[in-house]
Amino acid sequence: MAYFKNLSSSLMSLARTHILIISLVLLSLLFLLASQTNHSPALIASALTSRLLFAANFYISPFSSVSSSNTCLVLDSESNCTLSSVTAVETAHANSRKDQERYNRIKKLSSCDIFNGKWVADNSEPLYKPGSCPFIDEAFNCFKNGRPDSDYLKYKWRPIGCQLPRFDGGKMLEMLRGKRLVFVGDSLNRNMWESLVCALRDSLKDKSRVYEVSGRQRFRTQGFYSFKFRDYMCSIDFIKSPFLVQESKFSDKSGARGETLRLDMIQGSSTKYCDADIIIFNTGHWWTHHKTFEGYNYFQEGSHVYNKLEVKEAYTKALKTWAQWVDANIDSNRTRVFFRGYSASHFRKGQWNTGGSCHGEMKPIASDTYIATYPWMMRVLESVIAEMKTPVFYLNITRMTDYRQDGHPSIYRQREIPRGPGMFQDCSHWCLPGVPDSWNELLYATLLISHYDFTGK
Repeated sequence: MAYFKNLSSSLMSLARTHILIISLVLLSLLFLLASQTNHSPALIASALTSRLLFAANFYISPFSSVSSSNTCLVLDSESNCTLSSVTAVETAHANSRKDQERYNRIKKLSSCDIFNGKWVADNSEPLYKPGSCPFIDEAFNCFKNGRPDSDYLKYKWRPIGCQLPRFDGGKMLEMLRGKRLVFVGDSLNRNMWESLVCALRDSLKDKSRVYEVSGRQRFRTQGFYSFKFRDYMCSIDFIKSPFLVQESKFSDKSGARGETLRLDMIQGSSTKYCDADIIIFNTGHWWTHHKTFEGYNYFQEGSHVYNKLEVKEAYTKALKTWAQWVDANIDSNRTRVFFRGYSASHFRKGQWNTGGSCHGEMKPIASDTYIATYPWMMRVLESVIAEMKTPVFYLNITRMTDYRQDGHPSIYRQREIPRGPGMFQDCSHWCLPGVPDSWNELLYATLLISHYDFTGK
């Protein structure tokens, strides 16, 4: 940065010297011409003003946003303009100070654990207004589904020791210009994907300039969706892959259908995203389902199906398969790899299908006493990532989500259904707008750090 500042200062001094020399030469010509013609010096000076302005603009414009029409270089009795390049220099210095301040903030952010913090009350507007984005699945659209309270939107994540930049959709789209960002994982990654699409869409003046390529308005049934932002030639995609490894279905000799999970094989959809510019992976919640957690006759390697395999061992094998595939197929010079951590659930007195509930929770958990223990799955993930040759940025949102018992759809997961005791509640996914918007603010901060790369650009 000091090098660029000194270079700018030197070039500015050179510019002023050149302007002075040119001015003296032209003024000499002015009086010489005046002595040989009937034209007054004032008239000739007026004629030469445009040439001086051209010269000044040529030398000053690289260091200033002030146009030549706003910079006066010759005394003119009609415009009361005075010879000055001070405005241009001051503007350049002001811009330099702003750039330096921005650079310092991002540099400080790069040395801060942005996942260690707390939720604080905040009355600023959400990244997009409730009900304003047409790309939110019904199951996440708590506002349209009749949730009456909105306090869950009035909290912001604040890291300890640094300040997150306000999400700027326009700036993020510029960083994504000409690129492809892909979310790969389960419905919690779809939660985050829809949040990002809506946040970026909100920055567009013309909202019709973003569209889903297949024309779909619902995003639960198919395995692949892609939103295109026309003016930025970029896409934000989602690929369903809840385990990251391949699910397999078969029929036995009696015709009975069965399924296994191939722990040694990456899901076939991997060919659709291996050349993306940014990939955000996740897996977690499906490993807690009954058939997965029990582990009977479900996990497979090669032709061998385990009669019984502990889910922790199966999960470790699956993640190692994913890691090996990433190391073998992802060019880290081109593609940035993220892994989003486990998103906490808040079922009380049961699970989703056994009467578990989170309805009525209207504030985050205030005390760490009530925070769950760190998930074993994340410890496995961290150990696998540590052994990879490909750099993986770990979006460790587990603890920050653990506080947010108030952010789930609960009974507002559908619009017109009877609300009453015993109904299934959703205490895993998140209302949109809501908590996943903060994940995308963390993603934005991370991309900003990478974008600056400490060059001050």
